[in-house]
Amino acid sequence: MQNIEITRPELGSYMLKGNLVFNTINKAVLNTLDFKQAPSSITIDLQQVGEIDSAGLALLIEWIKFAQAHQKKLYFDNVPAQLTALAKLSYISEIDLFTTKNN
Repeated sequence: MQNIEITRPELGSYMLKGNLVFNTINKAVLNTLDFKQAPSSITIDLQQVGEIDSAGLALLIEWIKFAQAHQKKLYFDNVPAQLTALAKLSYISEIDLFTTKNN
C-alpha cells in the first residue's frame, strides 16, 4: 500500500501522492496543512492520488471544515473520478464539496 506524500511546491499549494485510504490516513496527515498560516486561498492537487475510500473522503471533508473555520478558500484540482463517485454515493454533491478554480 502506497503511503500518502504531501508536498508544497509553493505557498498555498499542495500536491497529494499515494492512496487516501483508511490504512494510510492518521492524525499527522490530518494536521499536515497549516490553515492558520496559509494564505487566503489554498489549492490541493489530487492528480497523483491512487486509491481513495471513505476515509479519504472524510479527510478532505475535514480539511474543508478547517479551511472554513480559518476563513480560507479551499480548491481541489484534478479530482479523481473515484472520489466523485464516492461523494455521490454519500449524497454529497461534487460541486458543493470539491470547488475547483474552474467553477
